[in-house]
Amino acid sequence: MPSPLHDTIVDLLRQRPDLVPEWLQSQLHVALPAWTHVEVREATMGDLITAEYRADLVILLVGDVPVFAFVVEVQLSIDREKSYRWLSYVATVRDRWRCPTALVVVAPDAAVARWAREPIAFGTTGSVLIPLVLGPDEVPVVRRGDTASPEAAVLSALAHPRGPGAYESAIAAIERSIGLDEGTRAFYTDLILSRLDDATRVALEALMQSPGYEYQSSFARRYFADGKAEGKAEGKAEGKAEGKAEGETVSTRLLFLELLSARHLVLTPQERRHLDETTDAEQLRRWFRRAISATTTHEIFGAAGD
Repeated sequence: MPSPLHDTIVDLLRQRPDLVPEWLQSQLHVALPAWTHVEVREATMGDLITAEYRADLVILLVGDVPVFAFVVEVQLSIDREKSYRWLSYVATVRDRWRCPTALVVVAPDAAVARWAREPIAFGTTGSVLIPLVLGPDEVPVVRRGDTASPEAAVLSALAHPRGPGAYESAIAAIERSIGLDEGTRAFYTDLILSRLDDATRVALEALMQSPGYEYQSSFARRYFADGKAEGKAEGKAEGKAEGKAEGETVSTRLLFLELLSARHLVLTPQERRHLDETTDAEQLRRWFRRAISATTTHEIFGAAGD
């Protein structure tokens, strides 16, 4: 059964099918004929072959008539049986639309992408079908400030959940999704967060702390709620303003400790004491930002504990 990640990628490409030819041209330098518009067509393959097979997506480049077709398959794992089906998919679509047809495999995992690039041999004359693969190296990284569509930004974040660009890519995707309906935005946010490593996820959830924001992640709800609750209790005794500041400090300190744990950074007794004694929320935020990329706690606090 297809996973939520699989179905989400298919749905994003169905909403923005022009991304497939655009990325093939810009990332793989594939020469394509001129077209005026892009269409998504029925992907069922049951009319010309006995078994009922369905590709994930069929995309047509259309002028006055179809000029090129893509059979698009989203592949999350290695499945060698697919090489037999993919041949039939391409042949069926080519016969149906009477135009050149290519197989495009979208593989967010690098190992799966390497496997999908293997030529598919058929016949006895050296004939092969060579898939066009959009893996992590081929899906452009969308950064904050880019003008990419929400669909392109989310696909980018799903394809780049690890490495130095993951944090910025995830932020860009969530920010670009703000204009979508609440349910879709929440689903994309959850899916993006679920693919990040612990350190990147914690850092991102800290950034998402803003008034009125409803957190989709159980981690964010738990820790932000703890901070707010403690701040509220403190506020009853010492005033609302002081309680609010204390709540912010508690939240930031909890997130900072969680980030250190996720990155396997251990505080010295002196650093832990310095952390516990610090009530300046801005100072805590500075330490948190340093901890996102620091490799030692010394890089966070400095020689003088700053």
